[in-house]
Amino acid sequence: MRTAIVKKTRAGFTLVEVLIVVVILGILAATVLPQFTASNREAKEKALKQDLKVLRAQITTYKFQHESKVPTAALLEEKLTTRTDLDQTTNATGGKYGPYVIGQLPPNPYNDLKTVKKSAASPIAATDVDDTTGWLYDEATGDVKPNTSGDLVDSDGSLKQIFDL
Repeated sequence: MRTAIVKKTRAGFTLVEVLIVVVILGILAATVLPQFTASNREAKEKALKQDLKVLRAQITTYKFQHESKVPTAALLEEKLTTRTDLDQTTNATGGKYGPYVIGQLPPNPYNDLKTVKKSAASPIAATDVDDTTGWLYDEATGDVKPNTSGDLVDSDGSLKQIFDL
């Protein structure tokens, strides 16, 4: 009589195979995730620099067109996003100047706030930074700075405050 040899088939992975895959995925995550973190930090810094460049240029244009006058911090968004007359009155339909920024002020990429706070003194000091608004604004000069505390690593490896951009 012949006996049939039954071959056993596997239905899944062994514990060792699963552990090897988990270890490989962990190594990949450990090498890739720091790169995404650095990219996110760089993107925020570049967005902040661009937003500051736009705001400063538009405030300078406003100042040029309104006989060296700058808007108050309370009215900065309104004056930059609507049409105005030479005497700085808002005239949405027939103002001669503006709008300088379409829609609304850009948010500060570090705290996502669009609001503006008047600086306590001119020029804006680092002691004004409290992270409660998006921007710090000097009503005397029209300068604007991010209302964000914290440090950045510069391209040469040195530390720089976000406020100093």
